[in-house]
Amino acid sequence: MKIEVFADEHAVAAAAAARIAVEARAAVAARGRFVMAVSGGRTPWLMLARLAGEDMPWRDVHVVQVDERVAPAGDPDRNLTHLRDSLLAHAPLPPDQVYPMPVELSDAGRGASAYAATLGALAGDPPVLDLVHLGLGPDGHTASLVPDDPALDVTDADVALAGPYQGHRRMTLTYPAINRARQILWVVTGAEKAAMLRRLRGADPLIPAGRVHQARARVFADRAAAPDGWHG
Repeated sequence: MKIEVFADEHAVAAAAAARIAVEARAAVAARGRFVMAVSGGRTPWLMLARLAGEDMPWRDVHVVQVDERVAPAGDPDRNLTHLRDSLLAHAPLPPDQVYPMPVELSDAGRGASAYAATLGALAGDPPVLDLVHLGLGPDGHTASLVPDDPALDVTDADVALAGPYQGHRRMTLTYPAINRARQILWVVTGAEKAAMLRRLRGADPLIPAGRVHQARARVFADRAAAPDGWHG
């Protein structure tokens, strides 16, 4: 796993956007499309806003969600709300090439199965996403794979429902879907992440993030999250 440390969250966001653009152009040249999975969180909003100004092959870009809260459309807690505000409002990405997790269905389990089928239609069987963007929580969670949740142990599905966490149930990509990706891009900012970033670096299986494969992963962190300034 390669680790790069930048001055602050704005520098991290700019570097991550530039990296995504490189991967997008390479994927479109090689396979005709770029399928990216995006997580929620404040730093990704900065990253996505910067991405809107990058040299992206938007016509061939497809954006899926890493995770989503079970909440109504337009709810400020929805990752999709911020994805639309930070990226879709500023980039010429066709709206029908963004694929929201169907968390508004009354049968959330059926929604998870439907989203797995969407991934398959976009990225093959089993789906291989070109890039998965991940964040890191102060408790070691990533995506909506949170400590002690049954979704951590799902190995036979690419999308699962997680239990209540910070006020909402969640829908999330599972380890099989994440670990199959061609590239994993961690974006980690803030001093509250420093302890867990050290554990992630050590692939600590006792935190959810530590179970994500590292061979094709890179971390972009700010100095607050990586105060020792180490690189890998």
